[in-house]
Parts: sequence; C-alpha cells; structure tokens
Amino acid sequence: MANLLHIDSSARRASFSREVAGVFATEWRTGHPGGDYTYRDLGADPVPPVDEARTEIAIQASAAGIRKLADMSSAVRTPAQERSWAVSRPLIEELLAADVLLIASPMYNFSLPSTLKAWIDQVSFPWLPLAGRTAVVVTARGGSYMPGTPRAAHDYQEPYLRAYFETLGLTDLHFIHTELTNALHVPFLAEFEHAHQASRAAASEAAAALAASIGQRVPLSS
Repeated sequence: MANLLHIDSSARRASFSREVAGVFATEWRTGHPGGDYTYRDLGADPVPPVDEARTEIAIQASAAGIRKLADMSSAVRTPAQERSWAVSRPLIEELLAADVLLIASPMYNFSLPSTLKAWIDQVSFPWLPLAGRTAVVVTARGGSYMPGTPRAAHDYQEPYLRAYFETLGLTDLHFIHTELTNALHVPFLAEFEHAHQASRAAASEAAAALAASIGQRVPLSS
C-alpha cells in the first residue's frame, strides 16, 4: 500500500510552500485512493529540539553498533532517555513507513525553519535507512536563488537538504521552488511581482505533474 508522509513547516497558514505542497498531496491522494496519508504540521505543532538525553541515546546506540529501530530499546537506559525517546520514536516510525516524503519548507534567513530542523534532528540516526524512498521538497523564497542569480550562492536550503538525504541513501529527490514571494509586499521588489506569479504557477503545475509521475514509477511497499 502506498504511503505519503506530508510535512508542513511554515509558521504561516497561508504560506506558498503549504499551497504548492497541498497541490502535490491532493494529486497524489487522488491517484492513490487506497493509500495511507500521514500529515504533520510542524508550524502548528512543533516537535521539541533534541535534549541531552536524546544525544546520549545516539551515542549509546553508536557504541553498541545498533543498526535497526527494533534494537534501539537497549540504548534507552534512564527515565530521561525514555521520555526523550518517546518523542523521537513515533517520528522515526512515521518516516520509515513512508514510500514518499513530502516536505514544505519556506526559506528563513537563507536556510530552513527551526521547526523543520528540529524534526530532522529528532529523526536522525546514522543507521536511518532511507534508500528506495522518494522525497519531494517544496520551498518558498522571498527572493530568487536560482543558478545564475546574484543570491544563488546564499541558498543554504536546497544544498543542505540534498546533502542530508543523500547521506542517508535517499537519492530520488525532487525540489520545487516558488520564488520572489516578497515581491507582493516589499516595495523595492514590486517590479518582480509578475515573475513571482509565474514562478508560483509553474511550481503548482510541477507539483501536480510530479505527483502523477511518481505514482507510476515508485516501487511501493506491500
């Protein structure tokens, strides 16, 4: 059965990243009426940052050579660690159950929202097996960071997420960007409003097309 994990991370309910990711999710669910769909809104319900107990669990798991979620209980040894693991484990289980991961992320200060970074820190272990899955990252940026633009070198959002997922074996990775969102309310960027609207429309079209194509080619769990 196909399983989509959909994560929003914007602090704004009416965000462009939520809008375009919603197009993908709707198209994907239409194509998989019997599939599983899990939604997590990190903006409305953020996960806590990792604490000392969580880092101790990671150290103990590495020292013991643990390579599977099922074996992690031996690395959880104190009440504080049990409380911390009770936060991480459900998030990891959601991720491992997914065939397709959909992340909606605005660009905050050239990078990720703290809500998304906290989620990444909670789910991350060196053994986390993500090979064979597909990830779709939908972003919204106030300016333009496409190759060849003056700010291209300041994009620490896509390169970070690409490095993160590829390190964990997930190489079927797609990015959809909506750019120049600040043209709608920053006076000196007003001349780029048409370019923003074109980017927004192209992103929605790309999201719908990608959702349809992924459903045809991604090997789904039984």
